[in-house]
Amino acid sequence: MNEKEQFGEIAAQEFNVGDIVQWTTWNKLSEEWDTNYGVLMKLENMIRSNRMVSIATVKPLNEQFEEKELFTLSLKLVKPHSFDSEMNS
Repeated sequence: MNEKEQFGEIAAQEFNVGDIVQWTTWNKLSEEWDTNYGVLMKLENMIRSNRMVSIATVKPLNEQFEEKELFTLSLKLVKPHSFDSEMNS
């Protein structure tokens, strides 16, 4: 039997820990989508609603102590991490 990739795992391949990512949340007061930014801390496959899916742990840039678990497909890459290029400079 061929094992299929987990839901969202293909999208997760474009991300690396340390990337700056964005996602949107619905603002009930303004009735518009708010854009949020954060640093990708972890990518992992988890069981949610009896299905294995790709989940990203993100540290929002505007919240000091909170980390959020988001469905990886909801993220958009803003800026890739540049640890290697900074070390070589």
